[in-house]
Amino acid sequence: MASTSSSTPAAAEVEERGRKRKRAEGPEPTAGAEAPPSKWRTRREHEIYSSKLLEAIRLVRGGPSTACAAGPPRGRAVREAADRALAVAARGRTHWSRAILASSRRRIRSVHRARLRAPASPSSRHDAATSASASTSATGEGASTPPLVRSARVLGRLVPGGRRLPFPTLLEETTDYIAALEMQVRAMTALAEALSAISATTSSSGAGSSS
Repeated sequence: MASTSSSTPAAAEVEERGRKRKRAEGPEPTAGAEAPPSKWRTRREHEIYSSKLLEAIRLVRGGPSTACAAGPPRGRAVREAADRALAVAARGRTHWSRAILASSRRRIRSVHRARLRAPASPSSRHDAATSASASTSATGEGASTPPLVRSARVLGRLVPGGRRLPFPTLLEETTDYIAALEMQVRAMTALAEALSAISATTSSSGAGSSS
């Protein structure tokens, strides 16, 4: 009887610890349950990005024309505005979003400096291009480089801010960046369809009133 009474509190303590651990870990996933969706696939994130995208495009359309401005052409400006809105929607929590925002700030400063100085001569542009190609060939990838290293370098060039990231972090950034780009395509497609529908309605109403 003494041994039974002494083992009962120990068993109760073990059961209590097991219950606390289960509560801390949360409910166990049921069989066949789907993984939680990416944040870029939620309706909330889609709405946030769509509003920021529309605001960015309005700023581009309301800006100075490309004929009198030193900025990029209108199509490139829209693409940069869409990427900037995507980085803002990411709230700077990823390396690629911070790289896009930093690149945007550098581009704005370079545009301001370009307006203050004279355009470069053709010879200086040729020299700059020659030096750039020489540096690229000097740092080129040799045949002895492992394929995984070459793939990581290519991936680092495709993902903004991914050149100096460790490979595991680069894979995480790539996964998030691809999901964000997919959401960007969906949002821009929906926006283009909405603008086309508005344009068709306006043109049909104008034709009806003129007749």
